Amino acid sequence: MSETEAMLAPPGGSAALESEATLWRRLRRDNDPAAREELVRRYIPFARRLAARYRSGVEPFDDLVQVAHLGLINAIDRFDPERGAPFPGYATPTILGELKRHFRDRSWTVRIPRGAHDLLARVEPVIAKLTVELQRAPSVPEIAAALEADPSEVLDALHAAQNRKTLSLDRPVDDEDDGGSSAEWIGGEDHGYELVDDWLSVEAAIHALDERERRVVQMRFAEDRVQSQIADALGCSQMQVSRILRKALQKLREAGEGVVPAEQG
Repeated sequence: MSETEAMLAPPGGSAALESEATLWRRLRRDNDPAAREELVRRYIPFARRLAARYRSGVEPFDDLVQVAHLGLINAIDRFDPERGAPFPGYATPTILGELKRHFRDRSWTVRIPRGAHDLLARVEPVIAKLTVELQRAPSVPEIAAALEADPSEVLDALHAAQNRKTLSLDRPVDDEDDGGSSAEWIGGEDHGYELVDDWLSVEAAIHALDERERRVVQMRFAEDRVQSQIADALGCSQMQVSRILRKALQKLREAGEGVVPAEQG
């Protein structure tokens, strides 16, 4: 018996096969949880051998075994013994599929929904096929028609493929040695931080002004109005606005220790 045949053979020989048939009947007819548990127990070594195919130093083997167990349970819950197919042959692609999805999910830096993963696995071969047939890149509606899928779902899967990997900020922005890294081109120095202390001082000092003075200061500096516009809004002369503004700024300088600049004009 070859290694593959030994792995796919039901555990325990013909006697165990008869007992297993009884377990399947109990599970399918009576939904017996004890029968399900016994079937899982018997096929755990089988799932473990399949997990060993993907054993490497990258993923802990215990994690792979857990993934294989999940695939085994799914296979047991879906298997119909009345169709006559042997369970190991039915379960193998289910378990291997779970293991492949596990590696695919872990290899993507950006996690996306499982549905997009599964659809993308169907999209990529269809794109390759249509590209050969059409002698050009297929459109999203053409891909969706070939898959009998919604175009918006295909578009989501394609966007997921584009964003499956993050880019390092240390990568060069071009092929030139002096191009610099991406991080050097992101953002810049914000000189507004230098004004934070000044604005905090002004905010604390503003209470030294009366209501009319606060209104003039707000229109002049917050709303950036000129003195003539302030005069029109208040119904007074520009000269009066100038006097109010000078007085207000003097109060602010005294209260804020000179952080307020002199009014120009």
